[in-house]
Amino acid sequence: MNNKYSIFLFIFLLFGISTNAMVQPIVDAPKVVLTDIPFEITVTSASSQDFCNYSLELNDAIYTPENCSDSDQITFSNLVLSKKAAYTARLSLNGQVLSSNKIEAVWGWVSILPPVASIIIALLFRSVIPALFFGIWIGSFAILGFNFRVVWQSFLDVIATYVKSALANADHAAIIIFSLMIGGLVGIISKNGGMYGVVNSLLRFTTNPKRGQVITATMGLAIFFDDYANTLVVGNTMRKITDKLKISRAKLAFLVDATAAPVACIALITTWVGFQLGMIDASIQQIDAVTESAYLIYLKSIAYSFYPIFMLVFVMTIAGTGRDFSSMYKFETESRIGRDPSIQSSEIGYSNTAETDRLEPKDPSRARAFNAVIPIALFIGSVIGGLFVTGEGNSVQEIIGSADAYKALLWGSMIAVVSAVLLTLVQGIMSLEEAVQSWYEGVKFMVFAIIVLIMAWSLAETTELLQTANYLSSILDELLPVALVPTTIFILAAATAFATGTSWGTMGIFYPIVVPLVWQILSVNGVADPEHFYILYSSIACVLCGAVWGDHCSPISDTTIMSSMASGCDHIDHVTTQLPYALVVASIALLLGTLPTGFGVPAWLMILIGIATVVSSVFILGKKVD
Repeated sequence: MNNKYSIFLFIFLLFGISTNAMVQPIVDAPKVVLTDIPFEITVTSASSQDFCNYSLELNDAIYTPENCSDSDQITFSNLVLSKKAAYTARLSLNGQVLSSNKIEAVWGWVSILPPVASIIIALLFRSVIPALFFGIWIGSFAILGFNFRVVWQSFLDVIATYVKSALANADHAAIIIFSLMIGGLVGIISKNGGMYGVVNSLLRFTTNPKRGQVITATMGLAIFFDDYANTLVVGNTMRKITDKLKISRAKLAFLVDATAAPVACIALITTWVGFQLGMIDASIQQIDAVTESAYLIYLKSIAYSFYPIFMLVFVMTIAGTGRDFSSMYKFETESRIGRDPSIQSSEIGYSNTAETDRLEPKDPSRARAFNAVIPIALFIGSVIGGLFVTGEGNSVQEIIGSADAYKALLWGSMIAVVSAVLLTLVQGIMSLEEAVQSWYEGVKFMVFAIIVLIMAWSLAETTELLQTANYLSSILDELLPVALVPTTIFILAAATAFATGTSWGTMGIFYPIVVPLVWQILSVNGVADPEHFYILYSSIACVLCGAVWGDHCSPISDTTIMSSMASGCDHIDHVTTQLPYALVVASIALLLGTLPTGFGVPAWLMILIGIATVVSSVFILGKKVD
């Protein structure tokens, strides 16, 4: 009998606990807030009948909820704390305290320390990964209250909390896998001779300097899926051809460099896409009002990527007309008479032996273009098919916007890698072990980028928790007109990339704060609506464009150095001859692209005007090389 009572009592208590758990409200309160910056606390409950009786006690003040009768969630808005201290927010119902939440208030300027520290460290030490790590550490330190007693704990939290959180995200994992697979694909189709087959199929058209330049630029466009592979393959392959045609090494280095990152960053399926999607996705997750997918936003931002578009037009115009200006004209003129001053000395410069060896085909006599064309075609087709399979809607835009881009990219990359391996094995070009090793060598090229990506995700989480965008918006919303936001972002990103020498590192630092900052500025100015989303698209594009421009011009940039070494060009000669060209194109992109579209001028119109101006500038500034 006692057992029956015990069971009955247990069930009764369990029912009581479950009932209490169901009605217990869920409080969403920030762990850290900024002094004098408004914030809010939301409360969610299964029962809304008592919502109007809830109250919040914070800093000896009592707050009542807004819109307490029409939903299952209430919000306590416009909460402000003026002093740096630890506070307790107590939620009460009819005088009974239901929950307590600890909130740390820190000075507003503390919120910008993580990105600012990252930029400064990157500038001082020319290394992005330590810079991002230090930025995350500063952010973790601020989140724990900006108190020296938590220095060690904040250091440990960099890996234990923020990096782990970045890796635990399913979308982040998909991007990492995709990036590794694409890197591996590049390794396989390089080693099996596929990429060299594509290159060799174009070489028969090179009969004079003008055609040689056009073919070199065309090859740069053909190898669109990775800037590193583009640089190393085109530079090393075309060097003997351009030497025979008396094209200067400086010109070759420019053609290689100017068709590497620009095409890789705006082509729809490249090694850059995963990185950019990861950055955009992490940023828009901080904005509830933005419902478009990261992939759709990326696609829409391409129309505002004026610098890469104009640079590609500039390259083809320079190559097709045989015109040059500034120091490049001097180098080309000297080279035509057999005195190329830009040839890299054997005693100085950068060695590309290791990188070139990794991309050299195992058997150059069996270099066949279809070994690269088929996997890449399958890759593109599979991704497009995957977008349509996973998406829904009545239009292409709706389908792509609702599609699972990460799943499509994973499908496409896996199919491409498997097809590349099968083609290699069927023809007996390599053994399975050698094919896997080639895949692994390609993966190595992506390791640095993936580490930067993970660190950037972690930094983004700290800036979100610290409400960095809210603080910057409170400062800039009255000082910076909405129309000038994209232009300002371009200039800042370009300066950072030039000083640090890395486009990916610059994007990793800027994306986490730029997107939420732009949204805050739009909100404060009352234009956070779909009609003004072009400012957001343009700002996202300007991070990319500024990063690519700075990377192009920086003497310490990895791709600039690789272009020099792959082309056998003196590095300083490459920098000094490319800089005037990059400045001309960047000026046109800013003045006839980013700036007008900031005021609402259609992007397509400025693309047409900009292209016409780019072509005209070559004829106005350039002279034909005899």
